This record gives sequence, structure tokens and C-alpha cells, in this order.
Amino acid sequence: MFNIPNIVTASNLLSGIISIILSLSGRIDLAPFAIYLGAIFDFFDGFLARKLKKTGELGKQLDSLADMVTFGVAPGVFMLVVLVISIDLISNTGSEIIIKNFPEYVNYVLTNWKNAVFYNVPNDFDSILKYLPFIALFIPFMSLFRLAKFNIDMRQTESFIGLNTPANTIFFTTFPLVLSVEYGIDFYNDNLVFYMFQPSFLVPLIGCMSMMLVSELPMFSLKFKHFKWKGNQLRYIFLISCGLLISFLLVWSIALIVLLYMILSLIENKFLNNIQNEVQS
Repeated sequence: MFNIPNIVTASNLLSGIISIILSLSGRIDLAPFAIYLGAIFDFFDGFLARKLKKTGELGKQLDSLADMVTFGVAPGVFMLVVLVISIDLISNTGSEIIIKNFPEYVNYVLTNWKNAVFYNVPNDFDSILKYLPFIALFIPFMSLFRLAKFNIDMRQTESFIGLNTPANTIFFTTFPLVLSVEYGIDFYNDNLVFYMFQPSFLVPLIGCMSMMLVSELPMFSLKFKHFKWKGNQLRYIFLISCGLLISFLLVWSIALIVLLYMILSLIENKFLNNIQNEVQS
């Protein structure tokens, strides 16, 4: 039970719990890094299990349980906080955005929101809008079905059908990181950043990306059985592209990387379909 691959999987779970604690403490600037650590553990647990010949049903179940926390609950929690901030941003003109630093601002806004929702304390949060952040819980809701479907879908032994939960979570880490980087009074002078954090943009985005989890879109897996070029061409092309995007765009590259992953999956699927059609004809 307590072999190396399973311990690595459990470390993934702990990373997700740390991310949740950080988010609820107002440190959404740090929460994504716990997610990235969990993603590293998630990447290596299966690889180590195959190399050490420790594969089995227990490891598969542990992996899904850990993923539900790190790539299901955790993104739902930090996106809930992002939606709380987005409501605060549209309720003032920027004069209140600067307190001392970003974590203190997030904690201030989060405290006001909790007081309005759970204690009926009058403050800046609208009586209806204050419930809007709970829409972020649609992410763990759909992640539950995604992970359960993955466990019983025999088509997903080598690749994925639908967006996988780690990719979906990494996509959403863009938002707390951009908030922390762009934090300041100039936030209101940047139209792209300002409108990117409008509830009218975030809510449909959460809905669309969450539905992608249970879609029938074929997507390639990033888990390596070996590190040779042959058989991993698409994976290496993707990873090289990620390195270039990160180098030039920094935190802005994260969402683009996930979109690139989806586009490459579409291209690969169409390419394979064309080959199959040619063989059949």
C-alpha cells in the first residue's frame, strides 16, 4: 500500500489541500504554486508505478481521489475567491483597491464577502451578487463526473476523451496569478485586464471549461511511458512550445498553453482520422 508511487500520489493530495488553505486565507497569489507542485506529483506517480511495476487498482483509485482534491476542489475554491474579487472590482472605482499589498486586499475583500453571506453584515456586496461566487463550485461538480467517467472508460487508457482535470485547473490558475501581478491602481487603466475579471466573462468561462471536462473531444496524454523522441513527438513539441510561451509571456502564457493543448489535440485527432480514412479507402 505505502509504496513510492502511492506516496507520490498522496503528495499530490496534500498539495491540493495546501492550495485550498492558502486560497481561503486570502493567499491566492500562492495557491497556484501548490497546484503546480501537485501536477508534478501527478505526472510522476504513474510513470514511477510503471517503472517500478507497482501498477494496480489501488493506485488508480488513489490517483482519482487525489485529483479530485487538487484538480477539482482546489480550483473551485480559488476561482470562488477570484469571483469575490471581481464583484468587488465592479462595485468601486479603484479608490479602495490599494490597501497595502495584494494579500491584504484579498483578505479584506474576502472578509467582507463572508460577513455579507454568512452573517448578513451590511457592506459593499450586493444582496444578489454576493451569491455569484458559488458558481465556481461548478468546477469540482463537473470534475467529479469527469474523474468517475475516466475510471470506467476503456477508451482512455492511452489518451483522454474530454479535457482532463489537471489541464482545466492549470488554465484557471491564470486568473489569481494575473490578479497578483497586475494588482494596483493601474488595474483600472488596463482594459484587457479589467474586463477579463468581469463576472460577465468569468461565469460563462467557468461554465464552458467545466463542460469541456465531460466532452467527447479526444485529447493526447502528457504521461510518458519512455522519454524517446519516437512516439512522443507531439508531447515534446507541446512542451517546447510551452517553454517558449512562458519565456515571452510569463503568467499570461498559462491559459494559452492549455488552449494550445486543446488545439494540438484537435489537429492530432483530425490527422489520425484522415490516415484511417485513407487506409480504409
